[in-house]
Amino acid sequence: MRFDLITIFPEFFVGPLDHGILRRARETGLVEVHVQDLRVFTKDRHRTVDDRPFGGGEGMVLKPEPLFEAVESLLGASVGEAGAAGPKTAIVLMSAAGKLFQQETARRYAQWERIIFICGRYEGVDERVAEHLATRKYRLEISC
Repeated sequence: MRFDLITIFPEFFVGPLDHGILRRARETGLVEVHVQDLRVFTKDRHRTVDDRPFGGGEGMVLKPEPLFEAVESLLGASVGEAGAAGPKTAIVLMSAAGKLFQQETARRYAQWERIIFICGRYEGVDERVAEHLATRKYRLEISC
């Protein structure tokens, strides 16, 4: 099984991925874990990944453009193409407003060959990400 983590804090995952059960699973080839820095997909010199919510409101949300580019880069295809993610790939949006991760969720995820996790931040992400990028079949939004 392959896991791709899209985050603005890639260095955060260095420690947890190199210890315990997850380290052993990686060493034996049971899982692959790839951490992708979202800032690589920005276009400005400040590598800006967030902006004020469209329509106003408090806080900052992650912009959709770098998230779409990151996922398209990982998939090797445009998100708009039919079946770009493939039948055995899920795109999961991590969000404090999401559902609690439970054993049933783990069983469902175990059936996929690849899961792309979008690690949310601030007040969340632009709604277009949840609507058009996260796997629609389950409208996956898991609490982080």
